[in-house]
Amino acid sequence: MDDNTKTDTTTDTAESLTTTAPKVPDEYKDKLTEEQYNICFLKGTEPPFSGKYTDNHEEGVYYCVVCGQPLFSSTTKFDSQTGWPSFYEEAQKGNVKFAEDNSFFMKRIEVMCNNCGAHLGHVFDDGPQPSGKRYCINSLALNFIPKEKKEEIKELK
Repeated sequence: MDDNTKTDTTTDTAESLTTTAPKVPDEYKDKLTEEQYNICFLKGTEPPFSGKYTDNHEEGVYYCVVCGQPLFSSTTKFDSQTGWPSFYEEAQKGNVKFAEDNSFFMKRIEVMCNNCGAHLGHVFDDGPQPSGKRYCINSLALNFIPKEKKEEIKELK
């Protein structure tokens, strides 16, 4: 097996899945933990109710852990009781992009950072108004900066 191939055995399937890892710039790869790399570039998912932002109720902005792009605001975060941070809209239109995801015999819409392509999670049509969307996002794909510490944003990039 070469260095760009990882085998991921999950409890969701009885067989091993082989995934070819994407080419990731070294400056991104070097700053991520193994778990963050797995989520952002191998499209993994953290276990429900395990993420540090699931129960975060502070005011502020959630940024891409890879490139520092603003993704979601605390003003659109809600408790979906799914075990992942959930938002009903992105912080700024165009900061995320979407792709069809048919993995694990499900039809879903993947959410990615529009700047670096990092996998963030999925979006569903069962969220609250005004959008009716539920962006179900992995905490490991996010950095949160509280409103009173917005000067730290420069450090993310």
